[in-house]
Amino acid sequence: MLSYRHSYHAGNHADVVKHLTEVAILDYLLKKDKPLCYHDTHAGAGLYSLQSEHALKTAEFKDGIAKLWQYQPQSTVLAKYLTLLKQLNPDNELNFYPGSPKIAALMLREQDHLQATELHPTDFPILKSQFVKRRYTRIENTDAYAGFKAMLPPLVKRGLVLIDPPYELKTEYQDLVTGLLDAYKRWPQATYAIWYPVIERSAIEAFVAAIVATGIKNQLRIEFNLHADSSGHGMTGSGMLVINPPYTLATELELALAEVQQQLGTTASRYQISQLVAE
Repeated sequence: MLSYRHSYHAGNHADVVKHLTEVAILDYLLKKDKPLCYHDTHAGAGLYSLQSEHALKTAEFKDGIAKLWQYQPQSTVLAKYLTLLKQLNPDNELNFYPGSPKIAALMLREQDHLQATELHPTDFPILKSQFVKRRYTRIENTDAYAGFKAMLPPLVKRGLVLIDPPYELKTEYQDLVTGLLDAYKRWPQATYAIWYPVIERSAIEAFVAAIVATGIKNQLRIEFNLHADSSGHGMTGSGMLVINPPYTLATELELALAEVQQQLGTTASRYQISQLVAE
């Protein structure tokens, strides 16, 4: 249950898609002066060395962020994402890659709240150590969905909930649907961004259908596939299901993913952005 370590996968093509979506949503929310809350369900260690044994063993970042590192983007969202990475790598060498809570911390203002849960006994203390001096921050060593019950709704009205389980167990798909419904009842005005891997197409379509079947309105699907669908050959792509997306999100990610496909893509690569459920 606790075998997953994101340090093996940091900076891969799925991280690029997930973090572009996160940056776009937070950038929109930050346009208003009132404080917001960012809540991360499977926060990991927060920051990863791409020179570590784990990262170099899989080298997944070489087909992800490494291909974008020196790229000069036209898309505003892609430019902001790469600028954040430059802040963590000021010598212009790609040595560190941020997890989603670190990206949020780089973007959030002093008045904004940050919440995160992480169950892994090794990653949790690493994560918590990075936010010791930050105000309005709560990092808990607990299950993601127990975290919903303990931490939602937050003290502020606006915000983003990022849900990205490792999906190591088949039950995690149903657990997510159940957890999402609980979180949404507690905090219906938030934006929810749910990451999913594309491994088995039929299983993913069933999962997407289950999210749609919740009856929650205003659902947007974003998916980027580096390779053609293939059974038994690992993750070929990934996606984000976004509930209550900013009205600008589809257009901004259309521009960003067109450039990502150009830089990362294979002959079989493709992306899609579609409104699954109307407002």
